Amino acid sequence: MSRSVSHFMTTASLFLHALILSLTIHRAISVTDAPKYCEPVTANDTDSVLFALNVEFLEAEFFLFGALGRGLDSTNPGYSKGGPPPIGGQKALLDDPVVARIIEEFAYQEVGHIRAITRTFGGYQRPLLDISRENFARFFNKIAGYSLIPPFNPYANSINFLLATYFIPYLGLNGYVGTLPRLIDPNSRRLVAELVAIEGGQDAVVRTLLYKKANETVVPYKFTVAEFTNLISARRNFLGGCGNKDEGIILPNQKLGAENQTTSNVLSAGANSLAYARTPAEILRNLYGSGSESKPGGFFPKGANGTIARRYLTG
Repeated sequence: MSRSVSHFMTTASLFLHALILSLTIHRAISVTDAPKYCEPVTANDTDSVLFALNVEFLEAEFFLFGALGRGLDSTNPGYSKGGPPPIGGQKALLDDPVVARIIEEFAYQEVGHIRAITRTFGGYQRPLLDISRENFARFFNKIAGYSLIPPFNPYANSINFLLATYFIPYLGLNGYVGTLPRLIDPNSRRLVAELVAIEGGQDAVVRTLLYKKANETVVPYKFTVAEFTNLISARRNFLGGCGNKDEGIILPNQKLGAENQTTSNVLSAGANSLAYARTPAEILRNLYGSGSESKPGGFFPKGANGTIARRYLTG
């Protein structure tokens, strides 16, 4: 068997494994009415928008440290409102100058998002965040199904940082898509519309950069870039527990693509190429890495902040 055929078969097998995992969850939930834990949360505009501040803090710190080697407490003292400093942030070796400039821009955008939300709705202390390479390594071990050697390090190079980034802005996008229709005040709706536009843009940029290298192997692992994205997406579906709302950058067949005509999946979308929505509970299950909105861990060792997140923690 030729090397190219062997590689194709391995790639197809991994894609199908991730796809089957996602579709199995989707079918299990679709055959009955959506259980309560998949329903939108009941909350006022303020609490709904402030929930998103957790993700904005996470994005800001990860991008600031990755691009500059320092976080909010250095660039914008006071924005954390006295919250504990993040665990494990460090400057990434962004060996691609284009990626380096983009991540720096993302970082400043997230600072603006925090300012916009807190000026409109108040805010809360930055929760304790774990953006250490050890935390990311644990996550990537889960998606791979075994302990990667060496442990995955998001700060090691541009591709690793983009793969780590792939996990985060998309959840922010899902959250805003789910929140927007439930907001009452026009000012709240306008702010979230403005936020979701940038979150969607960030996700599109990250996916495009990864798509350009889709078939490249992520050294020293056996997975290609596309395979990693499919596995990450399958993991998000699994943790969210509310169906298929995620796919990697290349699909295993055209019937899963836009208008059933393409295997490219630069923009993740559902029927009619519309964006997926996720509830706060689904997002917390992913950010905690536990599959439970009541069991902190992952990026939020002590849980997220705000009325909605704390409600899940206190029962």
